[in-house]
Amino acid sequence: MVQKETQPLPKPISRQLLMASAVTLAVAAAGTGSVLVYSFLQNRATTTQSLAQAPVETTPVLSKVAALGRLEPEGGITEISAPAPNSGDGAVVKEVLVKKGDRVRAGQLVAILNNRDQRQATLDQAKAEVEIAKANLARVKAGARAGDINAQKATITRLAAELRGQIASQRARITALKAEVRNAEVDYGRYEYLQQEGAISASELDQRRLKVDTSREQLKEAQAALERTIETLEEQQRQAKATLSSIAEVRPVDVQVAQAEVDGAIAAVKRAQANLDLSYIKAPVDGQIIEVITKAGQIQDIDGVPRIAKIAKTEQMSAIAEVYQTDVGKVRIGQEAVITSQAFSEKLRGKVAEIGLQVDKQKVFSTNPMANTDNKIVKVKVILNPEDSKKVAAFTNLQVEVLISTGTQ
Repeated sequence: MVQKETQPLPKPISRQLLMASAVTLAVAAAGTGSVLVYSFLQNRATTTQSLAQAPVETTPVLSKVAALGRLEPEGGITEISAPAPNSGDGAVVKEVLVKKGDRVRAGQLVAILNNRDQRQATLDQAKAEVEIAKANLARVKAGARAGDINAQKATITRLAAELRGQIASQRARITALKAEVRNAEVDYGRYEYLQQEGAISASELDQRRLKVDTSREQLKEAQAALERTIETLEEQQRQAKATLSSIAEVRPVDVQVAQAEVDGAIAAVKRAQANLDLSYIKAPVDGQIIEVITKAGQIQDIDGVPRIAKIAKTEQMSAIAEVYQTDVGKVRIGQEAVITSQAFSEKLRGKVAEIGLQVDKQKVFSTNPMANTDNKIVKVKVILNPEDSKKVAAFTNLQVEVLISTGTQ
């Protein structure tokens, strides 16, 4: 505001001067109101002894940095995976125990693989072997008793009978499988002729070929199983006979051997238990299931890693803003930020929590076809306020606009 001093003017203002002031006033009226007042008073100042001039106040301009980004749960997204399959281990998912949206705790069971029952049986067998080994150790320590030799002979007889029974059973299966192979081969030969004559399609012939291959593989597996059975039971027989030879004598070395067998059996139990644990897929962290990748009876093997589901801590969401490298110098930890998107009407608020340490290529793009897509950016993490995190907990990877308040100019 401009005020005149109160002392009287030294002389009247001339008519010519008043006319000049009026002209100045009219010209200034075409501009802003502040310019009009200023011009008029400047002309008056030439005829007055003094004028007080008010200081011009400038309004601070709030500086902001705008960037595109995406929403991400705190800690990112964690994939729940099954162990990478070993050679010949084609385990698939038997049962999925969670669904999208479920909240789970770290260690909670998420899925079961179909090799669980097989591994459970292996564990049970290993535990039984421990009991057998312990019993043998106790017997060795106690020394030979009347009837022990006969009992050992009975064991040998039992193992021999078991071997004969296993061989007979598995050879019968092998015979049946050989017949299946022959039938499949004959069937394939007939279909091959029909295909050459154009009577059937190539796919039908392929099915017959697949049946031949499958039958042959089953036969090979049965033959290998027979060999393993013979080797196992014959080894048990040899051990039983060796025990019979020295049963009457208790020697320290016998006790040590029996103890080693117990230790080996216990180690086998631990291995079997570890393998069984791999059949139970558990959540690695607390969080929410945001996607179930694999259904029962399937396995999604991506890059050699079987994926089951995705889990994230959606109770705390963040916006990962891609700030241009020319603007990132203005950004500081703790600065306020506003997050918007067409997917929700409200403005979300948060604070800058982390500034990246490397320059990357832009990965989030505007819908404007004329926009530059080769920008260099630095990732800036904005943690949303808790109440706003709840509003967008279901919007992982949603593209958003981030406006960071970097100060005033």
